[in-house]
Amino acid sequence: MSDRTLMVLSTLEDIDMSIDMVIERFKAIKTVDDFLSSSENIEKLDSIAMRLLAIGEGLKNIDKLTDGQLLLRYPSIEWKNIKGLRDVLSHHYFDINAEILFDVCSTKLCELSSVVKQIMKDLR
Repeated sequence: MSDRTLMVLSTLEDIDMSIDMVIERFKAIKTVDDFLSSSENIEKLDSIAMRLLAIGEGLKNIDKLTDGQLLLRYPSIEWKNIKGLRDVLSHHYFDINAEILFDVCSTKLCELSSVVKQIMKDLR
């Protein structure tokens, strides 16, 4: 296995861990309003945003390591949107929309988790 493949696998493992952390932290959130209902939930929103940023950054790094080819083999995921969310979270923090993060957490993460696990399996 090449060094580049090992770096991609390591990054995918970090992404997988971050997805699991977001899913765990999101369990207590039932509506978008829950994110803003208490200081504890605002902290959850912040920590989820940070992990989503890390996921997007990891995917950008994978694209660099694979010349943009690896993720294209898994078209069921909106990779561009995930990386775009990373850009918003990183550069426009005060523009974070709790509704978007709620939608991502409630509808996108399980499939992303499955595909990330599949990519790791395929690379091994």
